[in-house]
Amino acid sequence: MYGLWRPRVLGAWKVPPTGPVIFAVNHSHNIDGPMVMGVSPRPVHFLIKKEAFVGPLDPFLTGIGQLKVDRHSADRTAITQALDVLSNGGVLGIFPEGTRGEGDFASLRAGLAYFAVRSGAPVVPVAVLGSSEKRGRLMKGLPPLRHRVDVVYGDPFEAGDGSGRRTRKTLDEATERIQKQLTAHLENARRLTGR
Repeated sequence: MYGLWRPRVLGAWKVPPTGPVIFAVNHSHNIDGPMVMGVSPRPVHFLIKKEAFVGPLDPFLTGIGQLKVDRHSADRTAITQALDVLSNGGVLGIFPEGTRGEGDFASLRAGLAYFAVRSGAPVVPVAVLGSSEKRGRLMKGLPPLRHRVDVVYGDPFEAGDGSGRRTRKTLDEATERIQKQLTAHLENARRLTGR
C-alpha cells in the first residue's frame, strides 16, 4: 500500500493492542479492505465475498487469513470462522453496508451487530477516504498511483446494551447504536482530513 499510494493513518493508537476487536470499515472502493489490512496496527481477518476467491486469489486470500462468505445466505461456516477469530482475541474486519456503495454507512446490515453482541468485542469505526478518487487514474479500478488515501480509526465502543441478550429487538437496537457511532465517526474523519 505504501509503495503504490500515500496512506495517511490517523488514530491507530485507538485500536486496543490485544483482545478481540471488530473493525467496521466504510466501503466505496475495491482497495478499502487491502488498504486497511496494509496499514492496520494489528492483523485483520476480513469477511470477503466468495466471488473474490477466484484463481490465484483464492489460496492467497485464504493464506493471509481472510474469510470467504456467501452474502446471499446465512453462511454458517463463515459465521463460525468469524466468531473463532474473535474468541481467539483477533481482529475481525467487516464492511457493515455489505457491499461497495457511497461508503457513508447509510444502510447497515445486521451482521456487524450480531458479531458485536454475540462476542462482546468492541467495535472500532474505520473510515477510508480518498480511495474512490477518479481523476488521474491509470487503471479504471484503482485510485491514481501515489494518491493520498486517509485511514482514520475511531474510538472503540460497545454495541450491545450490556444485557447479553441476542433477540431481534436487541440486534435492531445495536444496529441503530452502531449506525449513529459510525456516521458520527465518518463526519469527524471528513473534518479531520478535509475530505
